[in-house]
Amino acid sequence: MSSFENQMRERGYLSRRQMLCQSGAGFGALAMAGLLGQQAAAAAAPHKQQPHHPVMATNVIFLFMEGGPSAMDTFDPKPALVKLAGKPLPASFKPIILAMGEKNPPLMPSKRKWKQHGEGGLWVSDWYPNVAECADDLCVVRSVYGDGINHSGGVCQMNTGSTLGGRPSIGSWVSYGLGTENQNLPGFVVLEDNPGQVVNGPRNWAAGFMPAIYQGTAFQNGPEPIRNLQTPKDVSAAAQKGKLDLLRELNRRHASDRRDQSELDARIASYELAFRMQAEAPEAVDLSQETVETQELYGLNRKETENFGRMCLLARRMVERGVRFVQLYSGSGSKWDAHSNIEKNHGTNCLATDKPIAGLLMDLKRRGLLKNTLVVWGGEFGRTPQSEKGDGRDHNSAGFTMWMAGGGVRGGRTVGSTDEIGLHAVEDRLHVHDFHATILRVLGLDNMALTYLHKGRPERPTLNEGAPCEKIING
Repeated sequence: MSSFENQMRERGYLSRRQMLCQSGAGFGALAMAGLLGQQAAAAAAPHKQQPHHPVMATNVIFLFMEGGPSAMDTFDPKPALVKLAGKPLPASFKPIILAMGEKNPPLMPSKRKWKQHGEGGLWVSDWYPNVAECADDLCVVRSVYGDGINHSGGVCQMNTGSTLGGRPSIGSWVSYGLGTENQNLPGFVVLEDNPGQVVNGPRNWAAGFMPAIYQGTAFQNGPEPIRNLQTPKDVSAAAQKGKLDLLRELNRRHASDRRDQSELDARIASYELAFRMQAEAPEAVDLSQETVETQELYGLNRKETENFGRMCLLARRMVERGVRFVQLYSGSGSKWDAHSNIEKNHGTNCLATDKPIAGLLMDLKRRGLLKNTLVVWGGEFGRTPQSEKGDGRDHNSAGFTMWMAGGGVRGGRTVGSTDEIGLHAVEDRLHVHDFHATILRVLGLDNMALTYLHKGRPERPTLNEGAPCEKIING
């Protein structure tokens, strides 16, 4: 340790202002830790619990199509819409509140071509031809419903169980309940195709009232997923470790009188995780190690698919190395929001995601990872069977489609249904709480037994509601 560092230790307590003024060389480490500081949970989660049920999956990849994909144009065909095209909603159907407030908009059929795929005969539209090749791995849930009629509330609920901000995300609950499988990487990683644009921002992967160490780490999409990770060439490993040790001690002193501020513990743990990541993370995010065939499988050789393909390939590399929960946002900034010209909107978004998602499923399967990895697809809600502005669709949280693959879930089938025009979930209805409970059950967690004591109240990931869907779990 340098004489300068010894001198600071001998002086006892230093304010942060004094420390920063006198230790400019440590500022790079501070910046690095700040960028990585959104996730600290992974290293040795103190509340890791034994699974409550048999474990079907150990990892989750959540493919979030932000803005609300249309079920009746992708995975839930509705022939009745052809017969009722241009007509108002029949009186026999209970109307829903339309986000844009249009009065009696006419019903609009899908322009897609549909085919049955796989041994299970799963219906998939021509917007997802590559995903259709994986039909026998998909369990399509056509009966999800929620409470958010706008993007902010819907995205918040699909991530946290509530339309109001402030609760832990589903990824945070998983990190809290199961911890990490790799001490040198975050346990919960997030990637956006348009960084910084997702509605509600980091609140979607925040830890809410739980310690901040359980929140997600936002990686960057591009050639440098983790910024400032590399140690400058003129700084030795010993010097870097010395700086981080000093910062850790100063932070612990500062935190000792502020035990109610969990962000301080998270920052301390982030320094330690960042140092460990310098050894493993560069290799983990280096896509150049992949073969040309694998990169093409994910669509990295095409402009339309390269962006999301890179994210999907990174997700595979993350779960392969023990990252517990990975969330990918397609259309960050509600780009799936097709209030007008759904043909162009969904056509573009489906093209950007179809080959990468299929590549992810195929690659996980051939590597033996799909059996332990639950892949989830969907958005915050779906879209209406009525038209908006003549060629678009409004928001619909009364009945929409999600799907699961892998993780022991039997594919090649559908669970639940909407009515004949796709407006309301009617059979095996799954509220978002039920859907979250199902994800947790696949991981071996009971949504009612997984609790965190907050202000004397046992909080649960599904707000004391919801039950896993046995048809999804047991086939």
